[in-house]
Amino acid sequence: MNPMRKQAPVLPTLPAGISLIVNQVTRHFPVGSGLLRGKLGKAPSVKAVDGVSFQIRRGETFSLVGESGCGKSTLARLVAGLDTPSSGSIGFADAGQKGHRIQMIFQDPYASLNPRYRIGTAIAEPIRFQKLLPEAQVMPRVHELLQQVGLAPADAMKFPHEFSGGQRQRVSIARALAGNPTFLVCDEPTSALDVSVQAQILNLLRELQERLGLTCLFISHNLAVINYVSHDVGVMYLGRLAEVAPTRVLFEAPKHPYTQLLLAALPQLESRGRDKSPISGEIPSPLNPPSGCTFHPRCPHANDRCKAEKPELSAQPDGSQVACHAVQERRIPVLFYTS
Repeated sequence: MNPMRKQAPVLPTLPAGISLIVNQVTRHFPVGSGLLRGKLGKAPSVKAVDGVSFQIRRGETFSLVGESGCGKSTLARLVAGLDTPSSGSIGFADAGQKGHRIQMIFQDPYASLNPRYRIGTAIAEPIRFQKLLPEAQVMPRVHELLQQVGLAPADAMKFPHEFSGGQRQRVSIARALAGNPTFLVCDEPTSALDVSVQAQILNLLRELQERLGLTCLFISHNLAVINYVSHDVGVMYLGRLAEVAPTRVLFEAPKHPYTQLLLAALPQLESRGRDKSPISGEIPSPLNPPSGCTFHPRCPHANDRCKAEKPELSAQPDGSQVACHAVQERRIPVLFYTS
């Protein structure tokens, strides 16, 4: 990770068994600068993340899903420490102890490796920077990491261009593990790969998580991937969480209209009771989001309250949380999907 990264505020204590708490985090990006900002008066801002709260249990994977531009990758960078929240707090368990480390696996395996560095040098860099091992033990550790991700020790002498996309992502995973992390942020780590290679990388990540006891924040727009890797899922829309639920609950009985429409768009061999209508309309501009519930212009169940009042997440009997007036007022049915 970048040694000069900004640090987010941290919470002093976390409940037992919780690895991460994100509490009312926002990240707003001002638009315009210099003379332009002066002429506009108060500068407008993009609310990329707008009051998000969730927690992740130790050793589990929490996934964020949503359409492009919903703020999930911005939130991933905030959790990884690559950016600082405009407000709110991000708290890690054992944050003040030497054993706490966080690493990130990026989306594009072709862009995340320096083409001038041999693979062994790239993987060794976190070990040397953090002074985790004596120099004599660094390369043996690199060889061990390469074997952990399904590559050969001899690959340490190769350059990135000598690997396929899937192999490069394995190298990226090995480099992340080199820092002995307790927490991994995975920002769409398989979206640039072929489907068959995606499965290999996802299986590798699951195996490593179980073996090393890692906690993960996983970002994706692919619901099939989310269903495979997650313990809990947060559905984001225009910088806010629309629904948070255990994975099985979300996929079998989604409650928010946006979640229902996302799942309805998934291709299925059987279509028992599932509406195949796509989500209508365009995503509103984050510079000028709709009043009230930001999903109301595209929601088939919206009423005047939805247009005027912003909904907050409310707990449901099955362990999910939903930010929807129609759900709270029981105006819409819960759809039960068969997997």
